[in-house]
Amino acid sequence: MNAAGLPFDDIRSLVASMPGPDLGAERAVRERDAQLTKPPGSLGRLEDIAVWLAAWQGKPKPEINRPTVCVFAGNHGVVAQGVSPYPQSVTRQMLENFAAGGAAINQICAAYDLGFKVFDLALDIPTGDITQEAALDEKSCVATMAFGMEAISGGIDLLGLGEMGIGNTTIAAAIYAGLYGGDPSRFVGRGTGLDDEGLKRKTAAVERALVIHAGHLADPLELLRRLGGREIAATAGAILAARLNRIPVVLDGYVITAAAAVLHALDPSALDHCVAGHVSAEGAHREVLERLGLKPVIDLGMRLGEGSGAALAMGVIKAAAACHTGMATFGQAGVSDREG
Repeated sequence: MNAAGLPFDDIRSLVASMPGPDLGAERAVRERDAQLTKPPGSLGRLEDIAVWLAAWQGKPKPEINRPTVCVFAGNHGVVAQGVSPYPQSVTRQMLENFAAGGAAINQICAAYDLGFKVFDLALDIPTGDITQEAALDEKSCVATMAFGMEAISGGIDLLGLGEMGIGNTTIAAAIYAGLYGGDPSRFVGRGTGLDDEGLKRKTAAVERALVIHAGHLADPLELLRRLGGREIAATAGAILAARLNRIPVVLDGYVITAAAAVLHALDPSALDHCVAGHVSAEGAHREVLERLGLKPVIDLGMRLGEGSGAALAMGVIKAAAACHTGMATFGQAGVSDREG
């Protein structure tokens, strides 16, 4: 890290150095699309996705050879406030379920031939309880972001991001309320199935956290380390690293989008290489996506997490790339194009 400054200075420098889209690759895709054996625009958003892939991969013919879903897992001190009906031990138990191939995300990845990685972020050491203290200090927050940056290793060319962490929808709600203001309750959902009393406790926890950290939330990175969790910090790092390495990103649901929202608050262009895999039924996810200018690829009423919505969307994105690169042009197929 930068010895002359604070750890967050390094993150700001990386954000400032983010590359833009490859306009030449984008133009090449549009030109080829106009020659493919179909009426113009008939593949709808699949055509836009092919353009997006080319622009961010920097390839005139977008390709997806190593699509991978990365799931970051963390535990949260705020669980002590009764914000989840499940004990914190479930986070590790679910990681064991992932390893055994027994979770929904395993089945979706297998169905679409996606790679799958899981990252255990110090599960035995929950972050600070945000209703009483900061979740992380600056150094550990940046170290966790740096760890998340390693997720892109191995030649990944399409990155899906997911999470696992009991209590982390509370954390996400606090981040959104801290970023956007207004009544915190509108960002609080039932998570893994809270009853009415649990929902009241969850809302109260978010409200207390905002009071405790008031005056320190104008800086998005400071907000992240005070209100966030390790899986959210690692996700932010992965999104940033993907941008610097020209890897398109597919975001999962409510919690993953909280990490994206922090980066967007730093720089409104920070998510141009990302798409929203789906819109979650949790909390105010649809509102947040609209704020971020992200249109979900699918909308199936899901709220599972663990990268499931991102993985399903990656199947659609693979199809978009295959259609663009594999379809014949009118000339190749001997099919008459439109007259005039």
